[in-house]
Amino acid sequence: MTIVLFDIDGTLIRTGRAGSRAMDRAFEDLFGIPNAFDGIQMAGRTDKWILEDAAARSGVSLTGERFQRFRDRYFACLLEALQHPGPHKGILPGVRPLLDALVAPRLRDNVFLALLTGNCAEGAHIKLEHFDLWRYFRCGAYGDDAHDRNELFAVAMSRVHACGGPAARPRDVIVVGDTPLDVACAAAAGARSVAVATGPSDADALRKSGAEVVLDDLSDMPAFLRLIGSAV
Repeated sequence: MTIVLFDIDGTLIRTGRAGSRAMDRAFEDLFGIPNAFDGIQMAGRTDKWILEDAAARSGVSLTGERFQRFRDRYFACLLEALQHPGPHKGILPGVRPLLDALVAPRLRDNVFLALLTGNCAEGAHIKLEHFDLWRYFRCGAYGDDAHDRNELFAVAMSRVHACGGPAARPRDVIVVGDTPLDVACAAAAGARSVAVATGPSDADALRKSGAEVVLDDLSDMPAFLRLIGSAV
């Protein structure tokens, strides 16, 4: 069986910057500091890492109850932000047909879908539920599980096994993402990588990062299914 671990932002969906707008709004509401996340790299990083950078730069301590207050406010702001239009907001090309194919009876016994994302678990749920994609994934590893994205692979494997999936070899796992950090996560674990040029990195940058397969987007279903076939 092949395990396929999907990133979310820039890989499956674009939220029209709803996530970053919600983080900014929550931080300003709680601590009175506007635009706290301006200039902080977000693509490919975990929410925990992003928040720690913003808090350190702003001189805000986010220990204990303050951290939970931020999370609760962020989730409320994210739900609101997703209701508004944004640039290029939507499900990315080919995503739904590919997910439908991967969970169809023909492949169901050979493929296990899960998430490996920098989003915290509730944030991932909110975003994917908004676009009716949450139902495709049985479990995942999230940005509140670790600071460093590379640490999420082991978490994902543990949760896949707990959800009835196989204890797979790393080479039977495909990590799908849109940044060099996704590629690095796969490489660090010895897994395979599929990089899609639907996020901030173009195809050339993704190839240079070491991605095994680079696609313009996930509408190239035959190429993706050939990769699945070669791994099972």
